[in-house]
This record gives sequence, structure tokens and C-alpha cells, in this order.
Amino acid sequence: MPVNRIRFSVAAHAAWAPGEETALAAMPAMLRRRASMAGKMALQAAYAAYPAPAAESAAFPESGRQDIPVIFCSRHGECGRSADLLIDLARGLPLSPTAFSLSVHNATGGLFSIARRDHANSLALAAGSSTVEHAAIEACSLLADGAPAVLLAMADGPLPPMYREFADCDEQPFGWAWLLTAAPDAAVPDTDTISLCWSAAENDCATDGKAQSGGLQVMRFFLNGEDTLQRHADRRLWTWRRERPQ
Repeated sequence: MPVNRIRFSVAAHAAWAPGEETALAAMPAMLRRRASMAGKMALQAAYAAYPAPAAESAAFPESGRQDIPVIFCSRHGECGRSADLLIDLARGLPLSPTAFSLSVHNATGGLFSIARRDHANSLALAAGSSTVEHAAIEACSLLADGAPAVLLAMADGPLPPMYREFADCDEQPFGWAWLLTAAPDAAVPDTDTISLCWSAAENDCATDGKAQSGGLQVMRFFLNGEDTLQRHADRRLWTWRRERPQ
């Protein structure tokens, strides 16, 4: 059975959890007010993990600020805003142009790039229950294409009430961000080097809706310093591993 594999290092990381503030002091108030809750979670983590201009120049001296691509990934994205628009439409109410413009999947990435005046490549990604894995694959593709680093930010939360019966996992709010760089040939001390392998699986494991979402599982795997995480999602077996120096 074919097995595929990617490797990367995490140069910086940040995470948001319920109970923490999403002040977004680094973002202008006019833009900050437009972000949804999920957007604020992703942005809070992205600002914390993304290097400041001076730090970036030191870490990546051969690149400029605008050479670092950004990936915002979320399984549900702005689903709540879209649901509100559909409800207004069903009631015959006028639709807000601002709400409509912010209901798209790349709304958070757009706010981030506008606030930072950043013209770098910006992507918005959703890939079902394996969204986090496909985001990592996309990030490694950008690294292989010559990017000096890639900022990957992920956030999700519960589905809107009108869609909640379709939830297939325990949707808890979370947000995190990694600044990814190419992995060294071998793991080195004080460096988080992660590998991700995947292979075809005949069937996904049945769940009762109580399993954590993929993005939350990966966040906890990383923050808890675990060696391995295995997940079944979208007819594949995904295996995350933390590489340790020999």
C-alpha cells in the first residue's frame, strides 16, 4: 500500500484556547471589528507566531517580508455568517454587503494581508475532516517551491445551530499557528521537526460524534510534546510524528 510523507520544522508557534482574550491589538480597530470569532482566534495566533520585521530579517536574511506565504485553514470557516445571510434571505430581509463580503472563506486572510500591507501569497483552505493534514501538505509544497517559510494558521468552532445535527465530531473552539520551515536532514536538539505520513484506508473509523476535531487533536499533539498521533479521516490513515535527535 503506497505511503506518502512530508517533513517540516516549526520555527515559531502560538495557540488560542477558550478563556483567553482575542484582543488583536496589532490589528487596526476598523479591520478587527470585521473579524468573526473564528477569524479572531486564527488572527490572534497568526500575529503571535509571525515574526516582526526585524526578527524576520534576522531569521530569513535572504528573503523579504513579502516572500513568506500565509495559509489560513478552517473546516467550517465563515459558515456562521453564511447561515445568518441565508436566514435573512429566507425572511425577505436585505442582505448586508459587508456581511456578504466577509462570508467568504478567505475573509480572514484578506483582513490579515490588508492590516499588514502584505502582498505575499495568501491561501484559504478547507478539506473536510482532514483539513489540517491538507494544509500541512500545501505548506510543504510551498517550501519545496522555494518559500523560505510558510505561516499556517488554523481555527474552528461549533457549527451554527441550523447545521449542528450534521456535526461528526466534538467541535470545540480553538486556534493555532505555526511558522513552518524546511526540515533539516536529521532532527536536531531544541527544534520541533514533524513528519506526516498517510496511506489509503478502506474505511474511516466510526465515531459517535465525541471525538475531537482534527485541528484540535494536532494542536494538542504538538503542545503536549507527544511522539505520535494517528487519525483516520477521509479514507486515509494519517500519522503525525515528532522526530527526536538520535
